[in-house]
Amino acid sequence: MISVQDAFRKFKSNLELTQGEQDDASRRQQEIRGVMDEAFAIEHDFLTGSYARWTKTKPLQDVDIFCVLKDEERHYRDEPSSVILADVETTLVKKYGRDKVDPPVAFSVTVNFGVAETDGKVMSFDVVPAFAKKDYYEVPNPQDSSGWTETNPRIHADMAVAAHEAYSKEWKGLVRMMKAWNRHNGKPISPSFLIEVMALQVLYKDFQGDFRYEMKSFFASLADRIHERWADPAGLGPDVSDGMNDSQKRNAQQLLLSAQNSAAVAIQLEVQGKQGEALRAWHDLFGSHFPQS
Repeated sequence: MISVQDAFRKFKSNLELTQGEQDDASRRQQEIRGVMDEAFAIEHDFLTGSYARWTKTKPLQDVDIFCVLKDEERHYRDEPSSVILADVETTLVKKYGRDKVDPPVAFSVTVNFGVAETDGKVMSFDVVPAFAKKDYYEVPNPQDSSGWTETNPRIHADMAVAAHEAYSKEWKGLVRMMKAWNRHNGKPISPSFLIEVMALQVLYKDFQGDFRYEMKSFFASLADRIHERWADPAGLGPDVSDGMNDSQKRNAQQLLLSAQNSAAVAIQLEVQGKQGEALRAWHDLFGSHFPQS
């Protein structure tokens, strides 16, 4: 029977992107870039979000592609930000069909490819039109009073790299595990980027070498600090914690505390020599990607 520590290592591996998924993400990025090029003047594009930070979990969906527009498209800045999102939506519908393109939400328009996780392909892309401004970007956000939100995903990526190095190169793996728990439990922490932002502070010093206790402590720390204000690490956009109201934070806190207790029970089962029961307990906590053998 597999040991719990080895099961955690396999769990971490199961959450990592395969070469096939990376290749498919690149191919679809180029395809979408070609579609966008026909309708807009694109300066450059790049993959961003948790995919670029290597904190994405399975199934691979909502991969962000930033399409940075050239100066000749700046007339959109004189119009409501909903206009450019509507034009991006129209462009993508022409290529992929109405059934595969969702209405715009906040900064982006989503293309759903409708493939199964076992296909090793990207399930969906969030296409984000953006304008460069100094050393950061502006993206459309009709929900904001100004209509636009400032952001710099490259800073987010750099901070994730630094945190990963400082935490014995285990930071990204633990973040993916927490995101897997979050998804398995109906995404009580929203957006999932909030997990990363909190992890920049609650996962510090060195990894202590035991995934069981690290995750138990991670659950406890998030529960303890979920009600705090969590600003955009780049210092540009709105607080990341603004995505949750007080009721949602209380619900997330209760689920995190319950997860902490479940982790403690799983650890105790292993202490009692009940290896199979311990593995099942961790599997129930994290979902199907956590192996039992």
